[in-house]
Amino acid sequence: MRVLEQHGVAYTTFTFSPEIHSAVGVAEAVGLPPETVFKTLVVLRPDGRPLLAVIPGPASLDLKALAAATGVKKLSMASHAEAERLTGLKVGGISPLALLHKHWPVVLDASAESHEAILISAGQRGVNLRVPVAGLKQVLAPQVAAVAQWDVQEPLDGR
Repeated sequence: MRVLEQHGVAYTTFTFSPEIHSAVGVAEAVGLPPETVFKTLVVLRPDGRPLLAVIPGPASLDLKALAAATGVKKLSMASHAEAERLTGLKVGGISPLALLHKHWPVVLDASAESHEAILISAGQRGVNLRVPVAGLKQVLAPQVAAVAQWDVQEPLDGR
């Protein structure tokens, strides 16, 4: 929150049960569309250096698209334990804003640009911030690329 305030970026704070660890669960708890609640994923380059991918909660990360966007041959997801060790934050509370001091590359999924504002973690479980996308881009200086993969599910009734 301090980082946003230092940059003059307005935000709205949403609190919810810290037992909720998924972006989709956060969306349900705060009554906002799931595609506007973004999660931050820790991804490892072959040399072990991390980068952050910020994608919509209901989507999964397309590692091939992220590798192509970042010019890295192969990437892998950090395990929960690795992500927590590297960031010092608990899974469900990992925030690119709380990690600015680490100077890790941040890739924001291009779908964010179709929203005026999105929710991201404030750096602890149970607190998210609704931030204008333009302000978030100003603060994070992310690379914007289509890295989210939307899994299409068949209707249960077969239609």
